Amino acid sequence: MSNTNTIGQFRKSMTFQHRFSIGIRLFVAVILIIFSIFPILWVISASFNPTGSLATQTLIPKNPGIGNYETLVTSGAFPFWTWFGNSLKISIITSIGSLAITTIAGYAFSRFRFKGRQLMLKAILLIQVFPALLALVATFLMISQFGDVIPKLGLNTHASLILVYLGGAMGINIWLMKGFLDTIPRDIDESAMVEGASNWYIFTRLILPLLRPILVVIGLMNYVGTYGEFVLARVLLKSNETYTLMVGLQVFAGAQFNQRWGVFAAGALIGALPIVIIYLALQDQIVGGLTTGAVKG
Repeated sequence: MSNTNTIGQFRKSMTFQHRFSIGIRLFVAVILIIFSIFPILWVISASFNPTGSLATQTLIPKNPGIGNYETLVTSGAFPFWTWFGNSLKISIITSIGSLAITTIAGYAFSRFRFKGRQLMLKAILLIQVFPALLALVATFLMISQFGDVIPKLGLNTHASLILVYLGGAMGINIWLMKGFLDTIPRDIDESAMVEGASNWYIFTRLILPLLRPILVVIGLMNYVGTYGEFVLARVLLKSNETYTLMVGLQVFAGAQFNQRWGVFAAGALIGALPIVIIYLALQDQIVGGLTTGAVKG
């Protein structure tokens, strides 16, 4: 009888511990969800707050309206749609260019064996470790002097900003592409070569279609990184017509950020729409690209 009571108490204890463990996990999960969602809800609320002031901001605004959105899109001194278009153009061109460069480079590092291959891979990774802000002054001076020779690639041009973004995007993306390519069997290449296929044919017709998941991931990472980048764009772009969305909103708010908080929030929400739409449309490919492949030496 005593053994039966002991077993029953043990089971009750284990059940209590299991339920307590689940309760702790749920509590932590709820806290993390609230911590993540609250800033988004706060910005959404601010965009519909008619006062537009940070000091009077509440989670549920009184008399909500779309006045902040109207002020944002109708302001003649601050061309919101021009900034929005500039950000889209720069991000799309940078993403496409980065995909082209990193795909070809990753294929070369993965499939070919040449002298200095390992050294170059390590150098690419080492350069990526250093913060981009350390090279900010050097980048400004280089673009400034380069513009003296080719004005279209100098300061206050989108071309110069795209070139800088492309240079910064190659490092880790080449490693990601190489790691994914290493998971694709070499039998595909060897079988095609037996049939007389060239390396270019193998790359474009056989390998490239298999790279769709990692292409989506790298493209989205580059798009989000350049679309939301502020520091380089603020340093290299000087005129109202060339500003990106992030720089334009900062200039718009300026010293009156407290009074223009609602308009700023409205602009931030509109600016976030492309990223949200892309993520929702390509979430399956994003998950596949992040969970497939591994970096190999």
